[in-house]
Amino acid sequence: MTSPGLSVVVLAAGQGKRMHSALPKVMHPISGRPLLSHVLATARRLGAARIVVVVGHGAEVVRRAFPDPAILWAEQREQLGTGHAVQQALPQLPASGIALVLYGDVPLITRETLAGLLSVAGDGALALLTQEMEEPAGYGRIVRDRQGCVTGIVEERDAAPAERAIREINTGILAAPVSRLAQWLARLDNRNSQGEYYLTDIIAMAVADGVEIVTRAPRLGHECQGVNSKADLAALERRHQMKQARELLDAGVTLADPARIDIRGELACGREVAIDVNCIFEGAVSLGDGVTVGANCIVKDATIGANTAILPFTFIDGATVGANARIGPYARLRPDTTLADGVHIGNFVEVKASNLGQGSKANHLAYVGDASVGRDVNIGAGTITCNYDGAAKHRTVIEDDVHIGSDVQLVAPVTVGKGATIGAGATITRDVPPGGLALTEKKQVYRSDWARPRKK
Repeated sequence: MTSPGLSVVVLAAGQGKRMHSALPKVMHPISGRPLLSHVLATARRLGAARIVVVVGHGAEVVRRAFPDPAILWAEQREQLGTGHAVQQALPQLPASGIALVLYGDVPLITRETLAGLLSVAGDGALALLTQEMEEPAGYGRIVRDRQGCVTGIVEERDAAPAERAIREINTGILAAPVSRLAQWLARLDNRNSQGEYYLTDIIAMAVADGVEIVTRAPRLGHECQGVNSKADLAALERRHQMKQARELLDAGVTLADPARIDIRGELACGREVAIDVNCIFEGAVSLGDGVTVGANCIVKDATIGANTAILPFTFIDGATVGANARIGPYARLRPDTTLADGVHIGNFVEVKASNLGQGSKANHLAYVGDASVGRDVNIGAGTITCNYDGAAKHRTVIEDDVHIGSDVQLVAPVTVGKGATIGAGATITRDVPPGGLALTEKKQVYRSDWARPRKK
């Protein structure tokens, strides 16, 4: 549901020098997605009618990564502080309603926390998200009077010793009426140790104007943690992964070790699902009831049917697997692969852009590419579909109940008819009729007078 009076301004212009990377800071990933992506998703869940992203360093890289036409962009060409950044977004905001200011490098802020903040900003108040911290170093401090009312925010560089002892810090996230925000931003100056236009200076202006300052705290302690270094990025990644692991455990999924699973997208699990250690799930993955995933597997953009076993060291990418199948160990399923119920794909077997019918098997050392395979087909060890002629891909058709011996080459385009058998070592270049046996006959030669070369 869209909230017509809500505009969200996301500050994403920082270079992130401590990241030691040419990549804009907000483009570094958490859980497989850019930091900024998480913030934008939360803004959308709030129902924001308008989202304005303020970019600066690497602006074009950021814009290209988010082609959504609903996102409005503003550019901060010079890095002159947070207040200056919000000033760049003002022309994109309506004259009325509420503006919520978020940060592109604070990815784990939740919808629930922000909804609570917005609920107290709707009556003309300035709503401020603050947090008590044991170690507040580096943060702006919330200054209150004897009655406990907020009177301002002082940045640490400008703070007196008594102010530095304050443990309540400014998270930077605030919500205010757009009309008031515009007035306060117009009055900002840069008379401070950094020579910047601080957004936090509007708090004292609001107090002077008699506007109520209301504070709220985040629901979870880590929500407002930002990313300024690779160490910060790694720490938030672990927090986020543990949160997702706890959600899986609460839903009844068995995890061998909650600290050794990475979900880099959306993972949906049925009942009685079990996942071993060091597994990575990317994109949209669905695991049906009773699925087991062995150690060290990667599953990306895949649907796995009920009671299927994925054995260790298997890589599945863009595939659909039916029920009661057995995949791996050391198997690879590539995009556009569809396996029916009861299919077995064994160790060192690769399947690409192919469909295998119910009960078919390729148990070891095979390549099946650009193929249509029927039911109850057995593909022997060392068998490959030769699908590429150097210029174009060609399709192999293997009909039901075919038995293919070891070390067979099927040179596409070719069709093997229903019930046919292909002898070991055959190179099939022409269509094989249904039934019967197809071979490439070779004479075995024995030479009794031959001597193996010996090292001198």
